[in-house]
Amino acid sequence: MHKVLVIVGDGAEVIDTLVPFYRLSEDYQVDIAAPAVRTYHMVQHHHRSDWDVTVETPGYDIQSTIAFADVDPSDYIGLVLPGGRAPEFLRYDQDLLRLVKVFMEENKPVASICHGIEILAAADVIRGKEITTIPRCQLDAELAGATYVSEGLVVSGNLYCCRFKRECASWMKAFVRALDVYGR
Repeated sequence: MHKVLVIVGDGAEVIDTLVPFYRLSEDYQVDIAAPAVRTYHMVQHHHRSDWDVTVETPGYDIQSTIAFADVDPSDYIGLVLPGGRAPEFLRYDQDLLRLVKVFMEENKPVASICHGIEILAAADVIRGKEITTIPRCQLDAELAGATYVSEGLVVSGNLYCCRFKRECASWMKAFVRALDVYGR
């Protein structure tokens, strides 16, 4: 069975993480990678009309199965970068950035939602690509040399980006098709 890697850290968004985890687990072995093997705390994001920022509340916990430093990218055919607050901190992890660069260089399917783009920007792998992300991360993407497109799903080469959790279905459909082709 082919394997896919889902990235987590404290503050990963629940839906951005669990939708890919459960959908991909139907057809692939999914490993949860993080800075270390331990339990991580996810969050739920809510949009309230009386707040200027996203409200964040505690969500479910998730157990990682492998540390970034122990991942051999050749064992995996795809990579998922969920959103939430986790990417803001994970983008400094050199082992993670190394992995992201390998996946992108080898044209393996990579999926990013919401703040996941911050990891791609830090890895300097989106220069010249069209991407989408939440509007608040548009600047991060453009400073990294990408072209921001305000659409629900943007595919640029091996990169599959979406903005919001309500767009997860089309995002995962496109990503799974790419994994199926890559895995043949």
